[in-house]
Amino acid sequence: MQIAILTGAELRHDFVRILIAHTPGINVKRSYCEDIRLHPIIARKEGDNSQRLQHLIMRRQSESDFFSIFTTRTADQSNAVYIQNGEINDSQYVEEIESLEPDILIAYGCSIIKKPLLKKFGRKILNVHLGLSPYYRGSSTNYWPLVRGAPEYVGATFMYMDSGIDTGEIIHQIRARIFPGDSPHQIGNRLICDMALVYTEILKKHKKLTVMRQIPSSNEIEYCRRDDFSEHSVELLYDNFSTGMIDNYLDNMEKRCKNVPIVENPTVRTVETLRESKL
Repeated sequence: MQIAILTGAELRHDFVRILIAHTPGINVKRSYCEDIRLHPIIARKEGDNSQRLQHLIMRRQSESDFFSIFTTRTADQSNAVYIQNGEINDSQYVEEIESLEPDILIAYGCSIIKKPLLKKFGRKILNVHLGLSPYYRGSSTNYWPLVRGAPEYVGATFMYMDSGIDTGEIIHQIRARIFPGDSPHQIGNRLICDMALVYTEILKKHKKLTVMRQIPSSNEIEYCRRDDFSEHSVELLYDNFSTGMIDNYLDNMEKRCKNVPIVENPTVRTVETLRESKL
C-alpha cells in the first residue's frame, strides 16, 4: 500500500508517522509535517508561572518520556517534508500529492483539509481525531472531558474525512486505557501509542473494513475551541485528579462506558491484541 501522511511536527506526530512507516506492507511516499511547535510558545512566555504554562511544559516532558527513545533510535522512513501551517492546501502541495498517486492519504494533527484534496481523494482520506465523536469535536477534545470529570469520553476516532470538523463517517473508535495514579499526560500519550497501532491495523485492513452504524448526533455535542483553554480550566483539571476522579471512574468504569457507546469495528483487532503482536 502506498500512502501519504498529512500531520504536524510535534514529537507525538513524529512518533506516529515513523511507526506507520515501519509497518510491513505500507510504503510512505511522503509525509507533510505542518510546523507549529510547542517550544517557541513556551520560550516566549519564559518567567510565566501560570498553571497553563506549567501544564504545557509537563506535556512536552511527558511526550519526550513516551516517544523520544523511539524517534531518536529508529530510522525515519516516512520521507518527511516540513511546511508552514495551512500550506497543505496550497496548489503546489495538492499537485505534488496527486503526482505521488497514493492509495490512501492519512491525516493526524494537520490543518483542516479543503475542497481540492477532498474532491480529488474523497473516501481515500482517513483522519484520526483525538477525541470521541460525536460527543466532543474541535480542539483539545481529550482535555475537556477530564476537566469535566468524565474520563469515559477520552479516546480516539478514526473516520473518513469530510468538509466538516470531526464529522466524517466513523470507521472505528478506541477509548483511553486508564490506570490508578495516571496523570492527564500519561493518559493522553498512552492513547497516542494505542492510536498509532490501531491506525496501522486500519490501513492494512482498509479494503475489508465493515461499514459501521453511526452514533446518532444529539444536542449534547461539545464543540471545543483552543481559546477556551483558560487558567480556571487547568485548575479544575488538577483538582479532579487530586480528589479521586480516576479511582471513581475505575470503580464504575463498566457502567459509565456503557452510557457512552462507541463504534467498534469487528474487522479491527483490539488494542490489547495489537500490543502483543508483531508489526
